[in-house]
Amino acid sequence: MAVISANGIDLSYTESGSGDPVLLVMGTGARGHVWNLHQVPALHAAGYRTITFDNRGISPSSTPDRFTLDDMVGDTVALIEKLGLAPCRMVGVSLGAFITQELLTTHSEWVEQAVLIATRGRTDALRAAMSEADLAACEANALPSKQDAVSRVLQNLSPRTQNDDVLVKDWLDLFEMSPQYHPDARAQLALDRIPDRRSAYAGIRTPTLVMSFRDDVICPPHLGREVADAIPGSQYVEVADSGHLGYLEQPGPVNSQMVKFFSDHRRR
Repeated sequence: MAVISANGIDLSYTESGSGDPVLLVMGTGARGHVWNLHQVPALHAAGYRTITFDNRGISPSSTPDRFTLDDMVGDTVALIEKLGLAPCRMVGVSLGAFITQELLTTHSEWVEQAVLIATRGRTDALRAAMSEADLAACEANALPSKQDAVSRVLQNLSPRTQNDDVLVKDWLDLFEMSPQYHPDARAQLALDRIPDRRSAYAGIRTPTLVMSFRDDVICPPHLGREVADAIPGSQYVEVADSGHLGYLEQPGPVNSQMVKFFSDHRRR
């Protein structure tokens, strides 16, 4: 892990493998090394170099009290520039997908291909209420760890996982040991309520794959499909038996779709 000064803050990042670069942008409250479980090995095996990083708000990167989505986009742009990655491929999940699709509206020429996982282009009434509830719980620090773990299993995982006693116990243990509502996550949680940005995506010219998870209640498939419909020429896929954390629940289908998309759109 290295640290670089970018956009006025420190960003911790890891570069590994060899080949054309793929920059992976993580979602709310999680460190970049979560990609190492499944996506980084698959990309290395396919001949790509990977760059993962901790977004602002996640230590050891800088953790300002408040910031905007535009700040996070600026961080990612500065990281690409400082590391000389452009043009690169990008993969973003959830908040990381929001960052990626916003970057595509301003620096589309810097991205050869993009994969947007578990994304949406607006916040509907239910997602707004969920975001407000999460933020209130974080600010009050009032949710017991066991209740937090159960809530996250219900919100982030598919019924298939929830109904598997062995798997669900492992996930409950993991979530209880790593609570969602830690102080570092507060500023990122406040960014989940994105405005309707679909009209802005009409100007994106980067080949883009939008990937939704069939059982996702945080970024449900119909909202992901809206993003795909808004980006000219984009592709859309939906992965079965997967919730919001489908890239961890169903890494095989996720990785195969990602690698195939990159291969199909490789520079000639």
